[in-house]
Amino acid sequence: MTLPRNFFKPLAIGAPEPFRELPVRLERMIHFIPAHNEKLRSRVPELVRKVDVLLGNLEDGVPVESKAAAREGFIEMGRSVDFGSTELWVRINALSTPWALDEITEIVAEVGEQLDVIMLPKVDGPWDIHYLDRLLAQLEAKHALTHPILIHCILETAEGVTNVEAIAASSPRLHGMSLGPADLAASRAMKTTRVGGGHPDYKVMADPGPGNRASYQQDLWHYSLGRMVDACVANGIKPFWGPFGDFNDPDGCEAQFRSAFVQGCVGAWSLYPEQIEIAKRVFSPDPAEVAFAKRILESMPDGSGAVMIDGKMQDDATWRQAKVMVDRARIVAAKDPERAKLYGF
Repeated sequence: MTLPRNFFKPLAIGAPEPFRELPVRLERMIHFIPAHNEKLRSRVPELVRKVDVLLGNLEDGVPVESKAAAREGFIEMGRSVDFGSTELWVRINALSTPWALDEITEIVAEVGEQLDVIMLPKVDGPWDIHYLDRLLAQLEAKHALTHPILIHCILETAEGVTNVEAIAASSPRLHGMSLGPADLAASRAMKTTRVGGGHPDYKVMADPGPGNRASYQQDLWHYSLGRMVDACVANGIKPFWGPFGDFNDPDGCEAQFRSAFVQGCVGAWSLYPEQIEIAKRVFSPDPAEVAFAKRILESMPDGSGAVMIDGKMQDDATWRQAKVMVDRARIVAAKDPERAKLYGF
């Protein structure tokens, strides 16, 4: 067991110290680019102005024969593009695959200084994080990196959900987690082939009575997402919704993103350009709610006591909610001039 006083010590001599608090960054969407696709990579210089996070994907969706090309394509992208305030991430293949080690060692060696986060799929327990944590520290020391590369987990196995609290507490290198509904469904032998969203057979019915009996579709992912959000927030890391796979259902995508946002997620994956705007709309606070939150903070400058605003009582608990809302709006406003005007900043 690691002693508390050693938790934030670098795991290799010469590696940068881990962050004690995560950097404050805007991450409404993690936009995926298949790194083996040269045509799509050519659009990256334009995309970096529109997205908060750009991720080079090396895993699912990349054919086996293109794995090496994806690694090389990501390195070329990291070397040639000025990302500015946009974060650069990479999703590597699972640690059990024959590609993961080369991906980690070569990418850190070639573009480690530009890389913010490694996304790790199919995390089953804290042991996966401990392995990557130590390896990254060794590589950071070897290549004299000045900042620690963070790890973002994908929660997409039944074992991972069972161990989610231990995973979330496993390392100061953790950035956050995303829920991966497709692989999680496969791991559980769920009877669905959908990537996110509901299912017409997963529903509850109204009580029997005269006339047609109403039924209501339920959220397949509510339990798992709630567990993940609690584990992340309790450990000071960030929860995200993962993919929504039906490109022809923007309303369903927005509903899925909005449910995740209400539950506490700070962002979601965007797999095609139209989902970028959906994520911006959903994960940017509503201007009317920001305006009301600002009134609460103005009425209770130190967060103590209670006041009535528009006939509703506000106390220290609602003051904390209002502060979260306004703080997030300020982060959005710093990158998004249009929303800055809407928020009055």
